[in-house]
Amino acid sequence: MRRENQSSASHFLLLGLPIRPEQQGVFFTLFLGMYLTTVLGNLLIVLLIRLDSRLHTPMYFFLSHLALTDISFSSVTAPKMLMNMETQNPSISYAGCISQVYFFLMLGCLDSFLLTSMAYDRYVAICHPLHYITIMSQRLCLLLVIVSWVLSSANALLHTLLLASLSFCGDNILPHFFCDLSTLLKLSSSDITVNELCILTVGVTVITLPLICILVSYSHIGATILRVPSAKGLCKALSTCGSHLSVVSLYYGTIIGLYFFPSSNNSKDKDVTVAILYTLVTSMLNPFIYSLRNKDIKGALGSILNRATFLP
Repeated sequence: MRRENQSSASHFLLLGLPIRPEQQGVFFTLFLGMYLTTVLGNLLIVLLIRLDSRLHTPMYFFLSHLALTDISFSSVTAPKMLMNMETQNPSISYAGCISQVYFFLMLGCLDSFLLTSMAYDRYVAICHPLHYITIMSQRLCLLLVIVSWVLSSANALLHTLLLASLSFCGDNILPHFFCDLSTLLKLSSSDITVNELCILTVGVTVITLPLICILVSYSHIGATILRVPSAKGLCKALSTCGSHLSVVSLYYGTIIGLYFFPSSNNSKDKDVTVAILYTLVTSMLNPFIYSLRNKDIKGALGSILNRATFLP
């Protein structure tokens, strides 16, 4: 009977974005352009890091993984959203919905851990420059990425298994453009106490602890700069940390707005709009932030363009 109850909801209906039918075409074009920009922009970052030996450093090693994660993160929700807008078919299978929850949580958490690893890298570069090569070894960088993947996968798997144990026998309409965990829990006919407790403990921990580590890293960076106040030192710190700080602010700003200060039940459209910022806009802006504020990336792009220009 339990298996029958769990499979009673063979699919869910995604209501999508709060836009009028006559605006569907405009928004479809807009979001398609944003998604393609996200994929191409982040692929360009990965390509530049791969081809330019000057970028074979720990910071750009983490950046390449962040770019690949952003591509995957956007691909979890954007293609399905665009397909639903184009076909006017809001249906998503039960298995597809559960899978979407898993990859959304896993990749979102992975973003957080990678940003934390990048903050630690900047801390070592500025606070311990003489020992940077020794501390940030290739082995440590690889270990940080592997640990990030393992912790993110474990967190997502825990939430997904708890979600899969619930029954969905009643309403199957999701007022969202993707299978959001908190929205799904509201539709369940089972007791969701354990799920909510897991979100409050494990879910919040994997967001707040990395953020605390980032803040601690930058507090040490700030203290180091203040101890040796010089224009050259300040400029170096800003050029080294400016792009990362911008991405961190954008990433955690949208998360805090979406999950820590949720809107009331009467303004669900606000949650959907903020979710668009979190799932698509942030990933799209990351390549621009790193390319516009990073001399190394711009230099690598210029070198590749010059080589392409002078090819016979």
